[in-house]
Amino acid sequence: MKTLQLRKGKESSLLRFHPWIFSGALASVDESVAEGDLVRVVDAKGQFLALGHYEKSSLAVRILSFTPCNIDAAFWHERLTEAWELRRSLGLIGRRENNIFRLVHGEGDRLPGLIVDIYDHTAVMQAHSAGMHYVRQAIADAIVSSSKGWVTAVYYKSETTLPYKAHLDAKNEYLVGDDSSATEVAQEYGLRFHIDWLNGQKTGFFVDQRENRHLIERYAHGRSVLNMFCYTGGFSVSALRGGATLVHSVDASAKAIDLTNANVALNFPGDTRHEGFAEDAFHFLGRIPQPCPYDLIVLDPPAFAKHQSALRNAIKGYTRLNAAALRQIKPGGILFTFSCSQAVSKEQFRLAVFTAAAETGRHVRILHQLHQPADHPVSIYHPEGEYLKGLVLYVS
Repeated sequence: MKTLQLRKGKESSLLRFHPWIFSGALASVDESVAEGDLVRVVDAKGQFLALGHYEKSSLAVRILSFTPCNIDAAFWHERLTEAWELRRSLGLIGRRENNIFRLVHGEGDRLPGLIVDIYDHTAVMQAHSAGMHYVRQAIADAIVSSSKGWVTAVYYKSETTLPYKAHLDAKNEYLVGDDSSATEVAQEYGLRFHIDWLNGQKTGFFVDQRENRHLIERYAHGRSVLNMFCYTGGFSVSALRGGATLVHSVDASAKAIDLTNANVALNFPGDTRHEGFAEDAFHFLGRIPQPCPYDLIVLDPPAFAKHQSALRNAIKGYTRLNAAALRQIKPGGILFTFSCSQAVSKEQFRLAVFTAAAETGRHVRILHQLHQPADHPVSIYHPEGEYLKGLVLYVS
């Protein structure tokens, strides 16, 4: 195992258990250290600090352990068992009406660079670092062993999530089992959804909005609902069960609209309250007839800023989008608005929504401040893990 030494005075973040080391903190890196290598990190005096995976990028090391240990099969089993038992304590395991949850949320589960979502008995695994890619089979085996047989298949889906400069040529494939011939339907609070982990976005479903989709049922009764950026139609299906009189789902992707329509039909066959539109969000908002028919609007766009370099444009995008919705919504309407951009802080997102409200002159009150659910835990030492921000607004 290679050793990396920090510059003098650069160990403070590690002493606070932050799980990242940036390249500027390293004194030097030997040319023999390769992308994805397990490395030992020491301070300027040579004292041990941590073990982690090395990357040839600005984020140079993702920390796996702050104590000396063997990073082996037993290590992965222990970390996966810890993650499994947390979800068990949350009441997410073994519930027939809700068999969709996140098992591993990167740094929040002390496994930086790794995401694992569970859809009934299948785990869908994504690596975001070369180090996690190289140990993918050991992790897949640990997922199965830690679940004590609950997980029967592990699908590895990392073609688009690994650093492209590493030239890993990863392929999406089953590492354990093979459910590729099955048409998977999973449940969330008793609602059924087609999950396409082979070809869908992320791991096949946006698991992080589970509790927020459930919340919309409380507000949907008797309302006309517009669900923007609908993807699989999760908010739309929840609003229909909540008693919405009308639900319109909008997404730029025709495939997303097909999937939304399929999920609506799966839960409410023949229901005429729903209609889908494959259309650009701003174009659709700009052509809403007046007076506006919607008194509940959901804005759940893809990340506007994946990196700090895009932050300024992202803030402008959130302001513009929210202003368009606030101008249109009926008086007495409810706006669910979200940001999933990690680079955008809660304060910055709230300021963007505040600016949008001020531009429109509407009277706006905050009813709820939303975030990711408990199976997406945030390490107290890694506040960057709190990526999902949301507000529920009452608009007069």
